[in-house]
Parts: sequence; structure tokens; C-alpha cells
Amino acid sequence: MNVAVIGTGYVGLVTGTVFADLGNDVVCVDKDASKVEQLSHGEPTIYEPGLKEMLDRNLQDERLRFTTDLGSVVEKSEVIFIAVGTPPKEDGQTDLSQVEAAAEGIARAMDSSKVVVNKSTVPVGTGYFVRDIITRNQRRKIEFSVVSNPEFLREGSAIQDTLQPDRIVIGVPSQAVALPLLELYAPLERPMLITDIESAEMIKYASNAFLATKISFINAVANLCERVGADVLQVAKGMGYDNRIGGSFLQAGLGFGGSCFPKDTLSLIHTAKKFDEENELLQTVVNINDGRVPRFCTRIEKRLDPLQGRTIGMLGLAFKPNTDDLREAKSLEIARFLIGRGAQVKAYDPVAMDGAKAIIPELELTENAYAAAEGADALVIVTEWNEFKLLNLERIKGLLTQPILFDGRNIYDPQRIMNVGLEYHSIGRGTVR
Repeated sequence: MNVAVIGTGYVGLVTGTVFADLGNDVVCVDKDASKVEQLSHGEPTIYEPGLKEMLDRNLQDERLRFTTDLGSVVEKSEVIFIAVGTPPKEDGQTDLSQVEAAAEGIARAMDSSKVVVNKSTVPVGTGYFVRDIITRNQRRKIEFSVVSNPEFLREGSAIQDTLQPDRIVIGVPSQAVALPLLELYAPLERPMLITDIESAEMIKYASNAFLATKISFINAVANLCERVGADVLQVAKGMGYDNRIGGSFLQAGLGFGGSCFPKDTLSLIHTAKKFDEENELLQTVVNINDGRVPRFCTRIEKRLDPLQGRTIGMLGLAFKPNTDDLREAKSLEIARFLIGRGAQVKAYDPVAMDGAKAIIPELELTENAYAAAEGADALVIVTEWNEFKLLNLERIKGLLTQPILFDGRNIYDPQRIMNVGLEYHSIGRGTVR
């Protein structure tokens, strides 16, 4: 099948590459010429395990190419995916300007019947918004269909999530319109749910908001655990054994970040207000999440007071492991707090250091985790990369000027820390001295 993907961010690039790997002829379009040039030479613009190998394979086999020429791509494609960015505005409303531009470009180039698929995360009603834009901007009247096909990719495992999704949701105005998408996804042999367009759009936001709610819930429980002397890891484990609850997304820590949970939860709140439905639950979820880093930073400041002149080692900059994405990364918030109080921050991350340095020039980057700890008054764990779980903690203790460890992701066993002789401050568990 001839497939076009507009946008080469996380969703667009992974989607296009996987569709090519399934045997389709795929062209990815982006207005950024330098990005297109880089991708055309097999160099991914994002860090995602397994992506480069798949990108190289499909470029070599000529099933995948990249271009800035939207018009020629639309003419040759049967199915056109819109996978552009939908960032939040200041009030939480979703910015659909990139979706609108893509729809206008499709309309002007359309010369035969097409299936236009909203892959971007968009609020309810966007399907009709796109249909209206295309209808108004067509050079001549041509029949077309607009479909909602939300993505459920997790950064760091996006390839696997595309090849083995829990479900494939297809929102269509009629069953017949779903046939090209059913054919496209058939090789995956995964459950497919065909709904109306509004329901498909809502499924994406409701899913992410629910997962965000689980994270904020366990973080609220973690706060109480710190007060009463309970261990939030044991509490979450006991909860997770209940099949009605499950253990996923019950990891207490610094809260959710990245490109999806924060903006999608805010967008759902904004949609609710738009239709005169106040959602106090989701607003509380956001409020709890907003309070995670300030609470953590207050603990650091209280223990090391004053922070002026202190050196703090920081391990992890990306918002989660196996990605270089810094959107809503807790590391940036913590670093700004510490630097603002007069501390020096020495940071290390396996893949996200250059991006963080561009955002916060005052960061001192180190070549590895041990260099970040050397000469520091305390070490702070912000991202749970596997390599940090395997550090030689005896060596870490010897490098620190004070044996103090703040763990924002609970990656260590307190008993192990006690045996090493480190002072250990984690989330939802008592301090180990």
C-alpha cells in the first residue's frame, strides 16, 4: 500500500518506519529540510532503541523515503497519516495549528479519493475540524474520508509498541471506511476496535489521563507513607496483586513528564470545561504532579542547607530511560532549583546531555556517573536508567564529599544502602542513615 506520513517526530517517524518494514511503500514528509536530509542518510533525529537498524534496512530496500514535498506525496498515496505535533497552549488547550496546516496541504494537492488519518493526539471534534478544512481548501470537489487512529506508543519501547500494540483503535464515520486501515494493520494480528470518530479521540485522552491518575494516586500515598513509616514499594506491590488494580504505573517517584501525560491530561480538563463539565479529579491529578519536584527539592535543601556553594551530582536528565526526550523532564526543574540556590550541578545521562546543556547552559556535564559523584556534596537520582541500578555504591561513597544519596525513583534497596554506609533519602520510605 502507498502510505504517506506527515510529520517525523516520535509518532510519525516510528509509524512510517514500521509500516515500511511491514512491506508498504512509505514516504514521510516534514517541512524541516535539514531533518529530512538527516533521516534520508539513515540518521534518526530521536533516540529510540532499534530505530536506526530498522530505518537503515528500509532505506536500503527503498520502501521508505523522506521529503519536504507534500504535494507529490499526497498525489501518490492511498492513505495519509497526520502525525504532527499538538503542543499545549498556556491555558491547556491543544494547539492544532500544525494539524490545520497539514490538512490544508492535503486539500490543495488532492487529485483523487484519499483516506486521511489523524494519528496525532487531538481533542474530540478534530476529525470534523480536519474534514472541514480539507473541504474548504480543495481545488475541486473530491470525495475523501477522515479517520481517527490514535497512537499508544511509549518512548523507549515505541518500536515494540507499534508492532505489538495492546489494541488498534480505528474511529470512522462508517464501517466501509475502515477497510484500508484494517488491511494496513492486518499483518500485526492484534485486536482492532472500530468506533465512531469521537470515541476514538476520547479513548486516547481517557487512557493517558487514567494512567496519570494512577501515578498521582501512588505519589499521594507515598507522601503519607513517609509520615507514618510505611514503605510505598510494599504498599504498591500489595495493591498490584489485586487484578482489579494491577501493578503498572504504581511506581512512586517524581511524577509524570514527557510529551503525553502532562499535555493530554490538561487537554482533557480543557475539553471538559469547554462542555461545562468541571473535572476536579483530573485537576487534582495535575496539582499532585506539580508538587512532586518542589517537595523533593525542599528535602534536598533542608538536608544540605545552605545550598549556596554546594556541588550536587545528578544522574539522569531524560524524562524516562531509553529516550533522549527532555519534554517536561523533572531533571530540568530540579537543576533550575539547585542552580537558582547557588549550587553547582554536575550531571550525567547516557543520551540526553547535549539537549539538557542547550536548555540549561550552567549544567556541568560529566563523562559517566562516577565523575558526576566525584567531589559532590550529594548525589541525586532523577532517571531510572538501568546502568544506575548497577553502580558500584562503595565507589560512589568514596567519591562523594558527604555520603548522601537522594533517590527520586526508588531504584535501590534500603538495606543495600545501609550496608554500604550511605545516607539514603528516597520516595515514600523512611530515610536510611
